[in-house]
Amino acid sequence: MYAQMIKSEATQDDPEKLAAFQARIDRGEKIEPKDWMPEGYRKTLIRQIGQHAHSEIVGQLPEGNWITRAPSLERKVNLLAKVQDEAGHGLYLYCAAETLGVSRDALTEMLLDGRMKYSSIFNYPTLTWADMGAVGWLVDGAAIMNQVPLQRTSYGPYARAMVRICKEESFHQRQGYHLLLKMMAGTDDQKRMCQDALNRFWYPALMMFGPSDKDSVHSAQSMAWKIKMNTNDELRQKFVDETVPQAEYLGLTVPDDGLVWNDARGHYDFTQPDWSEFYNVLQGNGPCNAERMAARRKAWDDGAWVRDAMLAHGQKKAARRKAAE
Repeated sequence: MYAQMIKSEATQDDPEKLAAFQARIDRGEKIEPKDWMPEGYRKTLIRQIGQHAHSEIVGQLPEGNWITRAPSLERKVNLLAKVQDEAGHGLYLYCAAETLGVSRDALTEMLLDGRMKYSSIFNYPTLTWADMGAVGWLVDGAAIMNQVPLQRTSYGPYARAMVRICKEESFHQRQGYHLLLKMMAGTDDQKRMCQDALNRFWYPALMMFGPSDKDSVHSAQSMAWKIKMNTNDELRQKFVDETVPQAEYLGLTVPDDGLVWNDARGHYDFTQPDWSEFYNVLQGNGPCNAERMAARRKAWDDGAWVRDAMLAHGQKKAARRKAAE
């Protein structure tokens, strides 16, 4: 649907234009909305930014589930603020996508009919309060690892949106880590809850970086265009290297019997996720896929009257403006 909204350009495949475009990328220049760009670049950005935006919006659901059950007023306020931040991140990203000639409505329709996805991590349930700590520490931690390099991505509106998003995500990660730190100083039951949360979220967090480089369909071209700045495997390794010492400080055990420091590599060796599970979740068969999509469809249907009212208001304003002319 969005392809119909993109202005066709007769010079799209002009080798000279493509070479000049790539030269700008290689020099580190930012591409802005009115600049010429290959259609493949535009489509790749729409796919990546759209799915990023959907992930921020759907990501509110696992945490929103715990707002009314937070153990204290302070924790409730913190969680409310975090969920509100995620909504804001989605809006920043939808705005960035709109500069590429696609509407928010079109992006939502693509999500609802299966042409777009969101991060697989949000198809897992949050079963205990400790999961709020694990989500902040691991999920937002993985998001930061993915997103900090995107502040240098080649498309200007996307890069600028990421600056504020990364600052807020960094705060969310520290908030989640602090929650677990407090629980690990508590009762044996609280400590068991924290270990259980890590056990369940460790491998889904590793999957957030996407499939291994050898199986990644889009990475090579996205790297050439500097839409992505690092490969999936590079980011996954960095996440493991930084997160394992944090787990040890908490007193938690990473659920990986193959985890060991490798002096020769200067990195941890670790067990890869079960990629069959990853693809199964992407196909809609995860624990919460149906629930998450039902929530998004309900929100879309419940908001129809707002969209209709705004359209009618805009049409009336346009009619008055035309009459005045």
